[in-house]
Amino acid sequence: MTQNEGYVAKMRTGLGDLVQYDLPLGEQTVALNPLIGQTVRLEFMGAIQCVACSRLTRKSFNQGYCYPCFKKLAQCDTCIMSPERCHFAAGTCREPEWGEANCNIDHFVYLANTSGLKVGITRHSQIPTRWIDQGASQALPIARVSSRYLSGLLEVQIGKSVADKTAWQTMLKGAPESVDLIAKRDEIKALYIPELAQLQEIHGIQSIQWLEDQTPVDIAFPVTAYPTKVKALNFDKQAIVEGCLMGIKGQYLIFDTGVLNIRKFGGYKLRLSY
Repeated sequence: MTQNEGYVAKMRTGLGDLVQYDLPLGEQTVALNPLIGQTVRLEFMGAIQCVACSRLTRKSFNQGYCYPCFKKLAQCDTCIMSPERCHFAAGTCREPEWGEANCNIDHFVYLANTSGLKVGITRHSQIPTRWIDQGASQALPIARVSSRYLSGLLEVQIGKSVADKTAWQTMLKGAPESVDLIAKRDEIKALYIPELAQLQEIHGIQSIQWLEDQTPVDIAFPVTAYPTKVKALNFDKQAIVEGCLMGIKGQYLIFDTGVLNIRKFGGYKLRLSY
């Protein structure tokens, strides 16, 4: 039996014929794709380390932060989930330098097929990682915009006719039906011509660049069997997660005993045995 131990971080991914997954455990990294089909055991060792400052904490907030970091860091603010309410754009950012580096830069608005068609936003440096983390089987950038705030405004408009969230249980039950993303992109542009023009009038003609030359990206996940019923596994309720690893999708390990969202437990000290 092989064992690895350390504080866990979200899985690292690489796009190929199948997505390649590696699990960071402290200073070590374990390739997970070769473990699919094997019995895998993850044990929570009872310690949690903040993913930002590395202090030990009894409780994790916002996927791995201690409470002081959760309260003070801009990356933990509510506008991360609602970019149309960007504090940097409003002049109230907790960390203006962080906002300058992460929010006042080009972002992409995209369409993805996760549990169905959805709209989302991401920084250019997070393509295709963002799509993989969401469990998207297809993705297509449709617009490049000059700031996170503006990407949020555009997402809100498109979200009136397209979902902006993934139904994670549905996503984990199998691959969705294929969608013609180029046709959907063109439909959305035609539908929101007045709104696009208004945003460009306010923020500048170059602030929104509609992308006509992008091609959809297809993503295949290493899954041998999907569950018919999705049961979430939780280290806050059980110290040991064990079962046959049937696959990996998004940031979820799919066992025959349930599914585990690795990202949710960032900073937890785990022992991996296989």
